[in-house]
Amino acid sequence: MARKAVSKRQVSQENALNAAELSRHLLKGEEEERRRISRELHDETGQALMVLRFQIEMLASDNRDSEQQARAQESLDLLDHAIEGLRRIIARLSPRVLEEVGLLAAIRRHAQLLANQTGMKARVDLPENLGAVDHDIEVALYRSTQEALHNISKHSQARSFEIRLRRTADKIELEIEDDGKGLLTKTPPEGGFGLTGMRERTVALGGSMAIHSRRGRGTQIRIVLPFVAKEPSRRDATRSSRAIRRVSAAKAG
Repeated sequence: MARKAVSKRQVSQENALNAAELSRHLLKGEEEERRRISRELHDETGQALMVLRFQIEMLASDNRDSEQQARAQESLDLLDHAIEGLRRIIARLSPRVLEEVGLLAAIRRHAQLLANQTGMKARVDLPENLGAVDHDIEVALYRSTQEALHNISKHSQARSFEIRLRRTADKIELEIEDDGKGLLTKTPPEGGFGLTGMRERTVALGGSMAIHSRRGRGTQIRIVLPFVAKEPSRRDATRSSRAIRRVSAAKAG
């Protein structure tokens, strides 16, 4: 009986590991698909809209009919609005900000952008240095912050929000809180998919997510992820190897 119990436990553990590995693989595939779509939107749709804008602008400048010029200007205004919306979609799809400036600066930038757009007061409490964090963990923290701030902007009617990020030896905690109207239902019709995606991503990486909300008292999202150190890339390993050889050669000389 004891052997059967151990065997069942081992099978259960192996199944859990396989499921976690599959989830991580699916998450990476999702990120690659987001990148591909954002590139296509930028390179194809974005460029086409810019060419169309240029042509309408040229037609408006050549046309002396005031009524036609007014219509052309209305078309330009609508087109500018569409281009700005497309840029926001591309920015949400692609983690370019994360790759360019790093996680902490990316979080600050998103918070400042939301504050500027909505007039909300933002408080951001981040460590000075998070250390070399595994890329999948970084992406999860970035996407969770991005989705939470999007929900605050669209649904919360908040006057202020706060982002807190803390790291211990073995885990990273992210808390995002607002003073808005709270979640009126457990699964908001417009924000539910985003929250579900955040939870699935967190669980797939071995973490947990909790939501505390009261009507008229705001919402708090707390995400806990394991701290996993970033593995050095091949380029980093090659650079380190070359540096060691140079030091060794200098000592020998």
